[in-house]
Amino acid sequence: MAFAGEERTAGADGEAGRLRGCRAALERRAGMLRAVRAFFDSQGYLEVETPTRVPTPALELHIDAEPAGGAYLRTSPELHMKRLLAAGYERIYQIGPCFRRGERGRHHHPEFAMLEWYRAGANYRDALAETRALLAAVARAALGEPVVTRHGARIRLDGEWTVLTVREAFRKLAGWDPTLAYDADRFDLDMATRVEPGLPADRPVALIDYPAPAAALARCRAEHPPVAERWELYVGGLELANAFSELTDAAEQRRRFAECARERARLGKEAYAADEEFLRALERGLPDCAGVALGLDRLAMLLSGAETIAEVRLFTE
Repeated sequence: MAFAGEERTAGADGEAGRLRGCRAALERRAGMLRAVRAFFDSQGYLEVETPTRVPTPALELHIDAEPAGGAYLRTSPELHMKRLLAAGYERIYQIGPCFRRGERGRHHHPEFAMLEWYRAGANYRDALAETRALLAAVARAALGEPVVTRHGARIRLDGEWTVLTVREAFRKLAGWDPTLAYDADRFDLDMATRVEPGLPADRPVALIDYPAPAAALARCRAEHPPVAERWELYVGGLELANAFSELTDAAEQRRRFAECARERARLGKEAYAADEEFLRALERGLPDCAGVALGLDRLAMLLSGAETIAEVRLFTE
């Protein structure tokens, strides 16, 4: 599935030769997508398609949207999909492009493929179990067994998964507890430089129960200190998916959006308007539900052993 390898075999044929050489990789990626759809179809999910160009993006502190002719390219289909849940849909999924300005690197690209799904009557723990079943099924279809190899380690996707609270991981690897005294800059720096590199690389790892301020759209548990019902999944050190028990309280969501807009303005970022259609849907009633966002380019990297996102995308302009 690694396009970069095929590119090197194209020789002097130019772009046309390079693209012809990617045929096998494209077929493998198409097989991955068929396996994803087969999994969700077997679980009673409905595939949906929501707008790519939106009036306003979801307000999140460190995610910046690409402007598009008086609107924006979506950073996620989340808000429209939750409006469908509020209208009575119970199990929905979507595969499609998303866009985030300024995100470019070994594992990032400003345009990327996202798989996102939502299930009424579920919480973040249910979503984690479902993600485990999905990854095992897709690997079986793509590779013949639920095993991937990354950096020389064979990782069973249907084997042992490590589940660590953020509090446990930070106490062990960074020496402090961000749920007691949250510092956004320190949290992000230590996550990238101390926690993520210290996670086990021979099995999937889920970091769960984030500090309450680090969850723009997740439900929080009223304990001391409060934590957000959120997890992030890593496989072989590669961050793959993010999930919440979704916030259903319209007044609390409006308050969080306003707080995020103020903080974005303080940082010199564009303070997007709140999505009023989404907030009205919450006011009408969003059922208890869970949602997962999974990067399909990163899943393709995992299945193929690629080291960079450019290796699994045809065009990286």
